[in-house]
Amino acid sequence: MAAVMTASWLTQRATRNGGWVDVFWTFGTGSACVVAALWPEPAANSMRQLLVAGLAAVWAVRLGSYIALRVATTPEDTRYANLREEWGGKFQANMFWLVIVQAPATAILTLSVFVAGHGGASELGLRDALGALVLVIAIAGEGLADEQMRAFKKQGHHGAVMDKGLWGWSRHPNYFFEWVGWLAYPVIAFNPAELWSWATWIAPLVMFVLLRFGTGVPTLEKTMLKSRGDKFREYQRRVSAFFPLPPKGKPT
Repeated sequence: MAAVMTASWLTQRATRNGGWVDVFWTFGTGSACVVAALWPEPAANSMRQLLVAGLAAVWAVRLGSYIALRVATTPEDTRYANLREEWGGKFQANMFWLVIVQAPATAILTLSVFVAGHGGASELGLRDALGALVLVIAIAGEGLADEQMRAFKKQGHHGAVMDKGLWGWSRHPNYFFEWVGWLAYPVIAFNPAELWSWATWIAPLVMFVLLRFGTGVPTLEKTMLKSRGDKFREYQRRVSAFFPLPPKGKPT
């Protein structure tokens, strides 16, 4: 992953588009998770290893393809554009460190996938099906949120705030469903009586912290406040930041 993220840094430098970092990270993380799930272990259930590897691959292909298409066809993501403006001449140096720390983050995430692929009951069962269902729901929810936002932007609502559909219940439904997908692994293999199975919770915990308090919600909302001002503050007042909840009143 260190090599993958270094390649992402070189690519964004050449293209002057920081969004490629997200593409490399998604496909790189998906590949690392597949390797972790399929890592040879005589005692592991090979069918569960294939299932977990398949879940990781589906996640990476869906999200990676979506981000790659967006990066290739639209201007640079505002998060990176703002950093480029804020950091000025130090952008590339700071960007390298922002990028490279994502390599150990991936390594941490693969622990959950490894444990899910090598643990669980001796035979495939209901929990495996439920884990797969969790990922399907997460991908469907994230895809719906992305489509609702795409349609909103296509209608040309310049300067407006999207507060319809899933976006009327959560300010970041795409991040919420992204987090939900990582819950598939504890659903499959978590057993309170088995110490190592607690590692399946590492990925959901890390992703929640990153999305809710790290490079996700805070970074994007800083950008939205800069571009939307009081409209976005009103949206913040009414709509939950992360978990979907009924909105507090109607727009003023």
